[in-house]
Amino acid sequence: MIIHELRLNQKDLHFALNYANIARSTYYYHISRRRKDKYEEVRKRIKEIFTLHNFRYGYRRVYLQLRNEGFTINHKTVQKLMQEMGLKSIVRRKKYNSFKGEVGKAAPNILNRNFKATKPNMKWATDLTEFKIAGEKVYLSPIIDLFNREIISYSISKTPNVAMVLDMLKEAKKKVKNTEKVILHSDQGYQYRSYLYQETLKDFGIIQSMSRKGNCLDNAVIENFFSIFKTEFLYLHKFNDIDSFNKELKIYIDYYNNERIKLNLNGMSPVQYRTHTEIFVNN
Repeated sequence: MIIHELRLNQKDLHFALNYANIARSTYYYHISRRRKDKYEEVRKRIKEIFTLHNFRYGYRRVYLQLRNEGFTINHKTVQKLMQEMGLKSIVRRKKYNSFKGEVGKAAPNILNRNFKATKPNMKWATDLTEFKIAGEKVYLSPIIDLFNREIISYSISKTPNVAMVLDMLKEAKKKVKNTEKVILHSDQGYQYRSYLYQETLKDFGIIQSMSRKGNCLDNAVIENFFSIFKTEFLYLHKFNDIDSFNKELKIYIDYYNNERIKLNLNGMSPVQYRTHTEIFVNN
């Protein structure tokens, strides 16, 4: 190390090594061992971000979070570092089918895969998904805003009935007072074809839209949320009962809406994006 600090050029290095009777290969071996990993700080922060978000973030979201924090690094480098560190996300799985045949009245496909919305509470989507908690079947019914992918409301039930989708609608109405002309898209599940559901939509001024039969791509946004929900939350925890599941789900939905950044929202969470957009429009 003294030789390394005192050397001026290759000639001085050659003289010093001979004088100290140290082989050139030995010298470079020790120098290489002392070289600091230039990504040491980044690696540390990547691990912190990955752990903070309960192993839910892939390299793209980790990259965006690093960028938000002022790190200057390429997304491919983040991917490489995460691979080296063995940090990667879990594979996603499949959903419950709520179609029970020709029951009630179907609505037209107004949305028609146009998932873009220029403002909040312009277009919503909903669906049901099935899973098991402590050996019992449980169903989740959320409403998602297509503008910023924010979960507006949700309901949980052991039975995928009309009552649970009505509860979901009423919760949405509590949160969003003016629902006039909001488009709410779903599949053709019997819950959405029921008289009570459709009359409640009319009372709230909500316009109903339905996917074509057997075409999950018509409701791709809510399908994507279910994949995220199961991968990042459901499959990472073991719940002893429905009550503990409900408590943790409330925490996760709050996290999803307020903290979890999305690639297509410029690295912001749904609520951050909505707030940012409202400030921008008002200014």
